[in-house]
Amino acid sequence: MRLYLDDIREPKTSFDAIVRNYDEAVAFVKQNGIPSYISFDHDLGCDEDMQPLKSGHDFAKWLVEMDIDDKYKFPDDFDFNVHSANPIGRNNIESILYNYLEFKISHAM
Repeated sequence: MRLYLDDIREPKTSFDAIVRNYDEAVAFVKQNGIPSYISFDHDLGCDEDMQPLKSGHDFAKWLVEMDIDDKYKFPDDFDFNVHSANPIGRNNIESILYNYLEFKISHAM
């Protein structure tokens, strides 16, 4: 499965599911498990008071927590992309996922 997380943009390639916010992304995983590929956006809009909604980084952190808690596991072939235009947000998502997945692989032996 391939999941695309973005509040506005449409994917340039084919995805099995497009989710527009953190809650939709969490609901998708709860129903289907962690997909083998996710393309992340960081900034996922604002509420009616112009406060930022939960971000792609929040979703990445949630995925890691779910894997640690053994609720939903990253597939062995998991891969991801961060298509966000926010360079700090991109770095945050990449950092948490690369660091966790590297840790997981190194401690699996």
